[in-house]
Formats: sequence, structure tokens, C-alpha cells
Amino acid sequence: MRNTDTGNAPKRAIATSLAVGVIVLLLKSAAFLVTGSSALLTDALESTINVLASGFAMWSIHVAQTPPDKNHPYGHGRIEYFSVFFEGGLILAAAIGIIITAAPRMIDPLPLTHLDTGLGISVLASTANLALALHLLRVGRSTNTMTLIADGKHILTDVYTTAGVLAGLAAVRLTGWLWLDGAIACAVALHIVRTGYGLVRNAVKGLMNEADAVLLQRLNRSLRQAASEDCLSVHAVRAWMSGRDVYVDMHVVLPRGLSLAEAQQCMAKLEKMLRRDNPDVAGVHLKLEICNDATCRACRHASRCRHGHAESPSAATRQEDNRRA
Repeated sequence: MRNTDTGNAPKRAIATSLAVGVIVLLLKSAAFLVTGSSALLTDALESTINVLASGFAMWSIHVAQTPPDKNHPYGHGRIEYFSVFFEGGLILAAAIGIIITAAPRMIDPLPLTHLDTGLGISVLASTANLALALHLLRVGRSTNTMTLIADGKHILTDVYTTAGVLAGLAAVRLTGWLWLDGAIACAVALHIVRTGYGLVRNAVKGLMNEADAVLLQRLNRSLRQAASEDCLSVHAVRAWMSGRDVYVDMHVVLPRGLSLAEAQQCMAKLEKMLRRDNPDVAGVHLKLEICNDATCRACRHASRCRHGHAESPSAATRQEDNRRA
């Protein structure tokens, strides 16, 4: 069973992200206003994206936790993919805006003022962002909340971006090459394009139900452990996710000699153990298949199948041919 607190933990984490994001945005905006640096403007624009993305993520997490209803029988978890797609799109848009703003500064650079003060403010903002990113990743992974993981990775990228900006502005301060300010901003923009593309790609993978190799390996491992002596094999395992909820379907091969009650008991045991090892499994669909004659040698029900009422069609046909002969 899921921990009841896991429903509230993502909400608290994303609320923290929004609050800290606003504070960081104010700090980075102050750093830009003090210095007039294009690179610091780039940093402030990315923080603006963080705030907008956190606001949308807060709404999407609320929607994702809404119980299934008549119109959404599988729940509302897939809204998280739209949230990730939205955040990735914002990042790509911001990168384009940064390049348009910063490129002219390479040709016609402007003087920078109070650079030491601006760098100090940016270090403070980046430290707050680092703590926030690590918190979001920890909560997101513990609760399997895709939106939090995406937000955490984005903010962690923002930390790396700020570190690059600070290093570049330190070089400007030492060399006096003002054109480096615009060049750093453009380099940062190209770097965050990669982050935005990655988020959009992951969102599309989820919306298209692309197979998750890691998830399937984990499910198959659980199924191998859960298979009883009556369950001859499990194959054609498939899974898809709706937010943090996992839906699984598979084919289960059982002996012909089992009664309906015995087959149901075996399948219930299989599903129970699968859910025990994978608490995020919200639905399991099992398709029953009857064994073939090739499995009789290894099956404890072989004698029962051959001599009981659950005789295979092939065996019955052979006996009928013998009687006619």
C-alpha cells in the first residue's frame, strides 16, 4: 500500500519550489539591474521560466491526484506529461529570447557596473536554487512524481548555468573584454536548449506510451518471484503509466486441469505479489492461456489433465480416432 503522506509531499515540495523560485527571481533581477549584464539577464529570464513552470506544475500535481471519474476512468495522472512538455517548451522559448537579446551585445557591448555586488547576489541565489533542486529530486524520486523530477532537473541545470555565468563574468572582470558578456549569454542559451529538448522528448515518450525498459525489467523480476508452481509461465508483459500510476497487462499460462476457482486463486496470488513489490501498480489485466501438451512433462497436473474432464482437444481427437479404428 502507498504511504498516505506521499500524496501531500509533492504538493508541499512544489509549493516550496514556487516560493523559492520567486525569491531567486527577485535576487537575480536585482543582480541584473545592479550590473546591466546580459549574462545576468539571461540568468534572470531562466528563473522566470522556473516560476512559471512551478506554477503550472502545482496545478498539474493537484489534477493528477484527483480520483478517477466517469470521464477519466484511469485517473488524471497523464496531466504530468503535459506539465513537463509545457516546461520544456518554455525553456526553448526562453533560449530563443536570450539569443535575440544577447547577440547584439557581442558586437556593441555595454559597460558593466557594480560587478562584484551582482556576482555576490547571484551566488546567494544559486545556493538557494541548489538546495531546492536537491529537495525536489529527493521528493520526486521517493514519490515517483514525474513533474517534481523534471522541475528538479531543470532547476539543477539553472544552477550549472549560473555557475557558468559567474565564471564568465569573473573573466570579464579580469580581462576587461566586455564582449564576453554577450557571448556567455548566448552560450548559456545553447546549453539550456538541450535541457528543454530533453524535457519535451520525455513528455512525448510518455504521451506515446513508449516502452520503459527499466519498468518492464522490474515488473518481470517481480513476476518471476511471484510465479507459483501452478503458473507455468507469464509472457507478453506490457505496462504504461498515468502519472505515478502503473497499469500492467500480461498473458498467464495455467494447466488445463485447474478448476475455475483454482485458476482464479492462482491469478489473484500473482497480482497480489506484483502489487506488493510495486506499490504504484494501479491496475492489472491478466489474460488466461491454457497450456499445450509440450508442458505436460514438467507439470504436476499432467495426470489430472490426461485422465480428467479437462482433456486437451488433441488427446480427445486421438482417442476418438482409436475407437473408430
